[in-house]
Amino acid sequence: MTKKKNNAIKNILSTLVFEVFVKNITSIFNYKQVSAKLNIDDNDTRQIVQEIILDLQHEGKVEEVGKGKYQAKALQSHVEGIIDMAQSGSAYLIVEGMDEDIFIAPRKLRNALNGDRVKVFVYAKRSGKYLEGEVLEILHRSKTEFTGIVQVSPRVAFLVPDNRKMLHDIFIPLDQLNGAKDGDKAVAKLTEWPEGAKNPVGEVIAVLGKKGENATEMNAVLAEYGFPLEFPKEVEAESKAISEKMDPKEIAARRDFRDTLTITIDPVDAKDFDDAISFKKLEDGNYEVGVHIADVSHYVRPNTALDKEAENRGTSVYLVGRVIPMLPEKLSNELCSLRPNEDKLCFSAVFKMDIKGNVLEQWFGRTVIHSRRRYAYEEVWDILQNRDGDYTEELITLNTIAYALRERRFKDGAINFETTEVKFKLDETGKPIGVYVKERNDAHKLIEDFMLLANRKVAEFIATKGKKKMALTFVYRVHDAPNEEVLQGFAKFAGRFGYKVQTKNHKEISTSLNKLMADVEGKKEQNVLTQLAIRSMAKAIYTTKKTSHYGLAFDYYTHFTSPIRRYPDVMAHRLLQHYLDGKSSVDAEIYEKMCLHSSQMEKRAADAERLFTKYKQAEFLSEQVGEMYVGIISGVTEWGIYVEIIENKCEGMVRLRDINDDFYVLDPENYCIVGQRFKRKYQLGDEVKIRVKKVEITKKQIDFELITEDAPLNFTKQASKNTEKSERSYKSKRRK
Repeated sequence: MTKKKNNAIKNILSTLVFEVFVKNITSIFNYKQVSAKLNIDDNDTRQIVQEIILDLQHEGKVEEVGKGKYQAKALQSHVEGIIDMAQSGSAYLIVEGMDEDIFIAPRKLRNALNGDRVKVFVYAKRSGKYLEGEVLEILHRSKTEFTGIVQVSPRVAFLVPDNRKMLHDIFIPLDQLNGAKDGDKAVAKLTEWPEGAKNPVGEVIAVLGKKGENATEMNAVLAEYGFPLEFPKEVEAESKAISEKMDPKEIAARRDFRDTLTITIDPVDAKDFDDAISFKKLEDGNYEVGVHIADVSHYVRPNTALDKEAENRGTSVYLVGRVIPMLPEKLSNELCSLRPNEDKLCFSAVFKMDIKGNVLEQWFGRTVIHSRRRYAYEEVWDILQNRDGDYTEELITLNTIAYALRERRFKDGAINFETTEVKFKLDETGKPIGVYVKERNDAHKLIEDFMLLANRKVAEFIATKGKKKMALTFVYRVHDAPNEEVLQGFAKFAGRFGYKVQTKNHKEISTSLNKLMADVEGKKEQNVLTQLAIRSMAKAIYTTKKTSHYGLAFDYYTHFTSPIRRYPDVMAHRLLQHYLDGKSSVDAEIYEKMCLHSSQMEKRAADAERLFTKYKQAEFLSEQVGEMYVGIISGVTEWGIYVEIIENKCEGMVRLRDINDDFYVLDPENYCIVGQRFKRKYQLGDEVKIRVKKVEITKKQIDFELITEDAPLNFTKQASKNTEKSERSYKSKRRK
């Protein structure tokens, strides 16, 4: 065999030999066994295989574990991380502090599911182009309960999960259906996953109802994200046992604001009122403004069933047409709700202020109040505009002070994100019959500014109360500075619309972002740019660490003002009273764990709210199939573009395979897809015409098709083939 021919064969075989090792990472081979795996039986080629193995050893890809015996060399013995499933069936391991995710082929998952924490064996593959691994052990299941549709046949039954990242149907023994019928939406709990079995085994633990019904789909979303559908009996019992009568001794121990003008301002359909504002003009020309918050911690005592349930839930969940409260109704809508013309127990932050919003004195403590008037935002806005109505002078003065607080906050570097909130008009069955955008006015901002003031001042009080070496443990709401690279990407994109975003320092960032937010208000690109700007920011979390809130430009910030619907506010109330009583600092580690849980539950609630909103959008547009709309491109991916309808803010996807005038590929750096033949671009923020093509309500899936008047003819078939080829290729690439 000539040297040239030898090298040619060696080059071809190198990849194949290495594949034998990486596909059998725990196995040990000599060169003869590797040759047998490759069906090589002649001595010359076997010798080449032996040379390749020695080369791989020299390169550090395999190691000799016995004389003439080799095994794939691990880059690390193992790493731990979180599984992120792809719809193709493969997955990626996300490892904290590691820049690159680790690819895991379907056969290497060993029954790991999306979100599971696992231990993975890592090795290099194909000359180190990317990392690949194999699951060795499932350390913690992220979830064991799944919602889906029950399918029953005479011999077997399955639950087909709603979650797109749960790629395995759950086998349900017929005696474990627990009343579920074919076609029902239900919740199933995994009970086992036998070695070698394709499907996990489970049992139905709750039947939610028939798919497509409003209550069924709502409960399915809650169950999917782990929110209980009802309160445990012991929690309801504790709630009902709480007396509605106020103890005179309790009232006597509190600062009394019942003779001070106190009002609430909330949405017209609100049922719980957890904040009120009192107002008094002082003899020296200044003002006393009280921010009064429902004293939930008076009723919900530590380590009770009520407290444990509230901590577990972490937050109330606001779905379209329904609130799933953190606390039972007797507390959230009755005892703790600051209803008008009733005495109520509160925890308050009271400020002596001038008309310019300067805080001259402050006081924190427990109070009793009596609200004289319950306002809806629309009523206050009408009074502020027309200067006529109950307590006009007081509301105008409060609004003037609120303006001063707002201006100072923006001057200090706060960022003004004004997002649009979509609301649905529902019929008596909960079906959406209309969609509209909720507008924010000065009445909303008035309340917001005083709540921000209370939150900031409480946090400052605690943060500066303890000594530096003995800081007091507290629950803060913190917000880190944005990632510089991500922010620069946003600045580049905003520049395409003619907006300039400076990224040199915090002051320039906030000033230019606020100008951008003001300039885009009311324009077609407002929602896209606002959402992208928010995504470029870090996520706010709860923690015991004393760090700043970047978006609000506050050195210290907490959540103090909504204990009916947020558990961190309950913690803040308890800790504030603890320190007002002169007691020493509490264990930071315990509270940090509680903060982490609250942050996780907050994210779950936001995801659940977003998913059910998507369901309602799909339900609304299901009656609009064939209708044409004008929309804005709100997202671009390898498989399609997302379009948000300008008129109703509903969002759907135009799939690349359905764009028939060319073969389009993603240009991620420029946020667009580009036609490879005619170079036509569809870019984030572009206005397009679409038609509602198809809606699958239970899948919450909305498909649009582009309406183009200049599409080249006779290109449909080839474009469709090319798009399918592109999608198949993408699925084999690393997730970005």
